[in-house]
Amino acid sequence: MAPIDPRNQNPFNTLPPLVVGLAVVIMGIEVLFQLGTLGLIGGREAVGWRLGALQDWSVAEPVWDWMWQTRQLPPAEIARLFAYPLIHGSLLHAGFAAVFVLAFGNAIAPLYPGWRFLAIFFGASFDGALGYLILFETPQPLFGAMPGAYGLIGAFAFLTQRGLTRADPARAFMLLGFLLAIQPVFGILTLQGFGWVPPWGAEIIGAATGYALALVLFPGGMTGLRNRLRQR
Repeated sequence: MAPIDPRNQNPFNTLPPLVVGLAVVIMGIEVLFQLGTLGLIGGREAVGWRLGALQDWSVAEPVWDWMWQTRQLPPAEIARLFAYPLIHGSLLHAGFAAVFVLAFGNAIAPLYPGWRFLAIFFGASFDGALGYLILFETPQPLFGAMPGAYGLIGAFAFLTQRGLTRADPARAFMLLGFLLAIQPVFGILTLQGFGWVPPWGAEIIGAATGYALALVLFPGGMTGLRNRLRQR
């Protein structure tokens, strides 16, 4: 079956189930944290659910240093690189992430359905976390879906460059640059109480990874890439 051209999609059509599912997981976890903080579920221990989840699943420099020094790769610690996008510092933090996932996930899902959509999101999250650990010497942990969301934006920019969205390519890249430029504002608004996180590193790497994965996972993308490499 021929791929669906996003330009022919009604913006009011039902959102792709996988995109909605990812946003629901992000917000569902946050709702549990909120209910626990309010004492509505989980008893006294629920007040510390968020901090416990951040301790267990965020990407942390001390954990990375220990793994590097001991040359050990415990599966539970490697899992942090894939689990951290689902844990957020506040309701506003999770809300921004869910909106980005819904908006840009809906834009790219017609051409990247199923596992391809998840590969872009979690691939960008993985690379963003590695870049964060390698480039920044900070005790502040990394958490939240923004690196993966920027991966979706990177994929959207690729599709726009190929003429497969209604957006102008130049404006798509300007949008990406604008969102990266105001990322510090997102940090101030959504992560109060969690300290300062270097705002651009993980998101920039996530966007670049999303763009690269969009090229590789595009129908016929690998064949075209191999042909170009052979010509060189």
